Amino acid sequence: MSVPSEAAGGLTTRPPIPKPVPAYLPTTGSPLTVDSGVSSSIQSTPRTLIESFTLPIRSGRAWTASAGSIVRISTPEGPQVGDLNIWNLHNPREHFWASRTRQLHASHVSTHDRLWSCLPYMRPMLTILADSLDRYGQDEHGGRVHDLLGTRCDPYINKVLSGGSYDFHCHSNLTRAVLPYGLTEFDVHDVINLFQVTGLDEKGRYFMNPCPARKGDYIEFLAEQDVLMALSTCPGGDLSLWGFGTDSGKEMINCCRPLKVEVFKLEDADLLQRVGWRPSEPAKYRGMHGIVVVEGEQRS
Repeated sequence: MSVPSEAAGGLTTRPPIPKPVPAYLPTTGSPLTVDSGVSSSIQSTPRTLIESFTLPIRSGRAWTASAGSIVRISTPEGPQVGDLNIWNLHNPREHFWASRTRQLHASHVSTHDRLWSCLPYMRPMLTILADSLDRYGQDEHGGRVHDLLGTRCDPYINKVLSGGSYDFHCHSNLTRAVLPYGLTEFDVHDVINLFQVTGLDEKGRYFMNPCPARKGDYIEFLAEQDVLMALSTCPGGDLSLWGFGTDSGKEMINCCRPLKVEVFKLEDADLLQRVGWRPSEPAKYRGMHGIVVVEGEQRS
């Protein structure tokens, strides 16, 4: 059977189309738009440290941050990837939604982008106030930093692909981290891969480049609501020796480093109110989804 010439030619026979416009563009007054002046005021105002810890290699830990506080995650000893999960502190059904954040902002996020929660809440959880790695931009392979394309490493895919058994993948680290807060493996969700450089090759396949962070690099977030956060120091370290299997695991430990977490409150307790900030609110949609009367008693 012959193949129609248009099908055989594919895109070569299709008329040119205009360069596409991003589906979601920030405009004045949009929830996607962060006032850079307000953001700078919040980020630069004096602050008081209320919690600080250093997360060892190949481990996980969770902590809380109240609305209006600033969370700083840094690389105290050099390059290291961290996998971050976020939940509403009072309702873990509301958690970070990586794919929607990717649609609303970009595949890799930086200063003034927001991390959004899942349905039916659909509101900012964190806003990025500062990012020392925004200098990285796009490398010669199309890689960018702070990845939303991929997700956490896990022992299940490791078993499938290599037959290996390893208990300290990011999924496992996050699972152990949230147990003291009453959560389980089922609450662990798609992550933002902090300090991780990724991209898609010419065939659309996911790739990872070595982490470009230097000693003291950081990313800072404003908590837009009361949140529970959990972080894993990826067992792949800075990903310069990444691979599956026992042998790779032994090698990768040589490029693993700790991450540091600090939580601050603003010394000027009234600043946020003066600049017009308030905790984010769930989307106002009523949640009817076209349902007028569910199946049940009906009388004419």
